[in-house]
Amino acid sequence: MFASNRYLLRGIRSSQVLTRNFNMVRKVSPVKKTVSTDAKSEASEENNDASKSTGAFAFHDSPIGGVSTNQNGHIDWSDSFHGLGQASFSKQTNDILLAPIEDDDIEIKPDGLLYLPEIKYRRILNKAFGPGGWGLAPRTETYITPKQVSREYALICEGRLVSVARGEQDYFGGEEKLTTALEGCKSNALMRCCKDLGIASELWDPSFIRKWKKKYCDEVFAEHVVTKKKKKLWKLKTNSFDYPYKAC
Repeated sequence: MFASNRYLLRGIRSSQVLTRNFNMVRKVSPVKKTVSTDAKSEASEENNDASKSTGAFAFHDSPIGGVSTNQNGHIDWSDSFHGLGQASFSKQTNDILLAPIEDDDIEIKPDGLLYLPEIKYRRILNKAFGPGGWGLAPRTETYITPKQVSREYALICEGRLVSVARGEQDYFGGEEKLTTALEGCKSNALMRCCKDLGIASELWDPSFIRKWKKKYCDEVFAEHVVTKKKKKLWKLKTNSFDYPYKAC
């Protein structure tokens, strides 16, 4: 009886060793196996659950992918870096892009941030490259959280990729505000891309910012007309505060 038990244990141990060796061989196998439909659906459900837990989701509006350049010469700008850093633009174009901005074109936000209205960037690009000579191409899907949208864009000028930047825009008031937020996100990406072209580069220079604020702006206390709370805000010397604030 004891002898038979010993043989039985040896047989079990041998089968376990063979199983472990077989599993090790399978783990190092270089052959890639396709994922089953059930596994894909389970992974998709897990991703959806993760998105629900964070309150974030994607619009699934990613540009159509494919080869970077097809037989017809079409370039997939969602993936390609065609022409990036290839050569400088003409002197005439560079003079337009690098021209100092007018003081009257600059605006200031209540928190003190200087900015150039988006339409000014578009006018400079149209003047430098001509209408139709430039464009903004999306490179990713729109990523949406309960309070912000973001998306990556590429600035294309004269058929060449010039810059890539991710635009972002905060929004409040629910899904009905998404359309406006998406446009704001695109404008934000355009502004960031134009920085690589040298457009309005003064707005990134701390020395220029300090001098311009001192000359054209005031930081004064303002009162919220509803809550009656007071705090310091920035404004142009020629302008007054907008509702719901008023100067104290």
